[in-house]
Amino acid sequence: MEKEECCCHKTKQRSEKEYKDLIHRLNRIEGQIRGIKKMVENDAYCTDILMQVSAANAALNSFNKVLLANHIKTCVTKDILEGKEDTVEELVNTLQKLMK
Repeated sequence: MEKEECCCHKTKQRSEKEYKDLIHRLNRIEGQIRGIKKMVENDAYCTDILMQVSAANAALNSFNKVLLANHIKTCVTKDILEGKEDTVEELVNTLQKLMK
């Protein structure tokens, strides 16, 4: 998995298991979104579409929870152990944005 790195963005090497889990979740969410689009194209009933949107939102929230947990267990922990206290402020800012 060769990835281009940019000097202005942080990157993270993920384990194969973490990578596969995240991609699997995103593929399912992508399929849900395509299904919602098809429902709109096929003039599906509003509440049926709303239920599918709710399911997609729940899947995205679940993705966020898994990614956040992995971030705290790896990146944040590593940075704190290395004395990089600005990572805690970054985490607090991220959580505030997620909780809007």
